[in-house]
Amino acid sequence: MIEITPFRVDAPDEQLRDLRDRLHRTRWPEAETVDDWSQGMPLAYAQDLCRYWADGYDWRAREARINAFPQFRTEIDGLGIHFVHARSSHADAFPLVLTHGWPGSIVEFLEVIAPLTDPTAHGGEAADAFHVVCPSLPGYGFSDRPSRTGWNVERIARAWSELMAGLGYERYGAQGGDWGAMVTASLGLADPAHVAGIHLNMPVARPDPSTFGDLTPREQEALDRLAHHQEWGTGYSKEQSTRPQTLGYGLVDSPAAQCAWIVEKFWDWTDCDGDPEHALTRDQMLDNVMLYWLPGTGASSGRLYWESFRNAALPPVGTPTGCSIFPHEIIRMSRRWVEQRFSDIRYWNELDRGGHFAAFEQPGIFVDEVRAFFRLVR
Repeated sequence: MIEITPFRVDAPDEQLRDLRDRLHRTRWPEAETVDDWSQGMPLAYAQDLCRYWADGYDWRAREARINAFPQFRTEIDGLGIHFVHARSSHADAFPLVLTHGWPGSIVEFLEVIAPLTDPTAHGGEAADAFHVVCPSLPGYGFSDRPSRTGWNVERIARAWSELMAGLGYERYGAQGGDWGAMVTASLGLADPAHVAGIHLNMPVARPDPSTFGDLTPREQEALDRLAHHQEWGTGYSKEQSTRPQTLGYGLVDSPAAQCAWIVEKFWDWTDCDGDPEHALTRDQMLDNVMLYWLPGTGASSGRLYWESFRNAALPPVGTPTGCSIFPHEIIRMSRRWVEQRFSDIRYWNELDRGGHFAAFEQPGIFVDEVRAFFRLVR
């Protein structure tokens, strides 16, 4: 068994004062030369959001909200791992590990933990109950920052299998999007004797060239969106996969830079019709930013790209799989493309609203999707 220590988020007052001081002293660039977000977060929006962060945002109240969930730390493979572990009161609850990605954190899942662990209080049946485990990725949130190379997707998956075993779970499910989808797929490969099924809200596969002469309208739209993303939306990943240390100096030193680096993705990747606050509140976005700012993970979070982009292999996965495809996802594959990698798809659903941060944007739909798939394999 692993040694587990209780954990609470408790930012020192001096760290919060330093944050406000840095925000008040931000050296701003000139305004963009366009009237939209095409050059990045507009100056007026950045200044307004950072002004609210400094003078209106109540971290202590938001901190208490996070601390309402039982949190712990343990050491796995020489690295301290932070995680939420919310056990259900229902006797037959099924263990489920939820994995976030970049630029996410455990706060993406705060609205779904209670419905998953206590379904009878949230429109579900007792048979839908889960024990929820929600770890912070290495180099993210309140997990340790690796001091050596090697913490790629596959190593994280092995760590998650050790975590679930250490918590006493012999059979469990896994769910993820973004890097969480990659870790979850790898977990199915790393621990097939114990993983009953995986649910993905961004299944990562390659478009099948053999279908290009007979594309459906949805597939053509997906290819067009992918091409646009590769041309206009991948600067962040190129920098993080090649020079995360250089980038980190600015992100760890300037809260305005860290805020803009993350919130721009909430604008681009959520189903928000051009305004991120149509999908998430300011407090929600800043909660997530705080889990990068407080522990200073601007560089370490980016290193996951440096570690994992070097191995672009997408090995076949035979684990029972469920896929929920949200319309504003950045990589939206068709079922026949995904089936080329995931050979045992038990559940497939294409939703009519929501984006990349599924649990964050559409917690009710997300919970329904997770319940629907795991009824088939639990």
